[in-house]
Amino acid sequence: MSMTEFQQNCYNIVTDSNLSPKQKSSLLALAAENNLPYVDLDNETQQALSERVICDMYEGHAPYKPRYVLPDYPKFLKQGSKWLELEPAKTFADALNMLTIIYHHVPSVTGMPVYLGCLDQILLPYVGNLTEDEIYEQLKHFWIMLDRNFPDAFMHANIGPTDNIIGRVILRIDRELKQVAPNLTFIYDEMITSESLLLVAIENICETSKPHIANNNMIQKDFDEKGYGVVSCYNSLPVAGGGSTLSRINLKEVALHSQNIEDFLTNILPYYCQLQLNLIKARSAFLYEQSNFFNSSFLVTEGLIDSDRFAPMFGIFAMAEAVNILQEKSNLTGRYGKDEDANELALTISKQLAEFIDNYEIKHAWKGKAMLHAQSGISSDRGATPGLRIPYGHEPDPVTHIMALFKHHQYFTSGISDILTIDETIKSNPSALLQICKAAFKLGFREFTANISGNDLIRVTGYMVRLSDIAKYKKEGSRINTTFLGAEAADDTENNSYLCRKSRVISHEQIMGNR
Repeated sequence: MSMTEFQQNCYNIVTDSNLSPKQKSSLLALAAENNLPYVDLDNETQQALSERVICDMYEGHAPYKPRYVLPDYPKFLKQGSKWLELEPAKTFADALNMLTIIYHHVPSVTGMPVYLGCLDQILLPYVGNLTEDEIYEQLKHFWIMLDRNFPDAFMHANIGPTDNIIGRVILRIDRELKQVAPNLTFIYDEMITSESLLLVAIENICETSKPHIANNNMIQKDFDEKGYGVVSCYNSLPVAGGGSTLSRINLKEVALHSQNIEDFLTNILPYYCQLQLNLIKARSAFLYEQSNFFNSSFLVTEGLIDSDRFAPMFGIFAMAEAVNILQEKSNLTGRYGKDEDANELALTISKQLAEFIDNYEIKHAWKGKAMLHAQSGISSDRGATPGLRIPYGHEPDPVTHIMALFKHHQYFTSGISDILTIDETIKSNPSALLQICKAAFKLGFREFTANISGNDLIRVTGYMVRLSDIAKYKKEGSRINTTFLGAEAADDTENNSYLCRKSRVISHEQIMGNR
């Protein structure tokens, strides 16, 4: 019997030997959504989307839930939930149980929660008379549950900036278990965080490539008193809200459409920025005005999220390729990440993108604006470096790396992350990595992330994979959803494979430490 293209796609999913029944169910749901008509777009925007100069991140043809949702978990524990038939938490066990329940009901683009909350701050009020050993035992069971029930590396927990027993126990457990999920961000504040706690986080990075470290002094200035959370890979978004949608511009393609630097900055980039804005508006309008999510979700009716606190994310990637192409078209020899003229061109582009966003009011957006985002790539990208990163295999020493990029971080309010790949000899001198991190923050880094060579657990674009899982994937599949993405990204034979990263020995830590 002949099948339609849609039926063949569904048939391929249900007969895939590497997918679990739950993974098949999720993919079938996405296939059904993508069989619907796309949200209404004008012809020029549709053409740019079809050519993938702009990209909708494959969120689905008819968005019926926000991309990223950041509930107010402290409020949930304090008030309970009528819809979930839960009384307010009274004990530590109550709090863990209630979080376990609500996580199953928090939507996202992945179908799983991408934000678990700032867990130490959430759980501290419920510690009571528990000893450290008792906290450790309960949290370890909780941490294992998260990985097994939500096997997706985009699920993200935060801790910090205060030094407290919950944060230290979570770091201890994460280092012991070396799980892919959850991803983890340590929020660091030089006025609040003890250096001894920062060193523990750094020592964890040496063993697990986690956590991210977020510069609270810088990030909090872009948010209000309700605060922010770091979600998914490294996206900073308003708590009690989130990210409604994420679209991105392939700057490499924009550069290829341009005659030279002047044409790029004056004509071609503004044109595609406007088309991306059109895409964001169309997708946001469907989510807010047709999907009924904000009219029906208990997260809204019980005050755990506010529809006015969701921001569309205006993403960009392939800055490195764009700059190098424009340099060549203008008969200039400088290259991105290495030469001052190329780096200055990149900074001009970032500044122009930020100014474009600031000049446009958007309906259905927190503060009426989109948020600029250095998008970290997807597994199917080829020949395009994530965000503003220096191409894999061409990274300079850590000091030069940081100096080439720090000026950009002020513009990317919903997240920018580079990954420093450090030689495993750092394990014998973690204080050197600590000094590099503190100096990067002092210069203006928004977030600090490092992979350590030789570790099984590594970071791809922002999410975690185990190299041992990648090696087995094609024969055995994986219970962890994001293993497939890591395997696909590793297969890139051009410059996008994370396996091509050059590990570097930190040799200038004293220079950085004195800045």
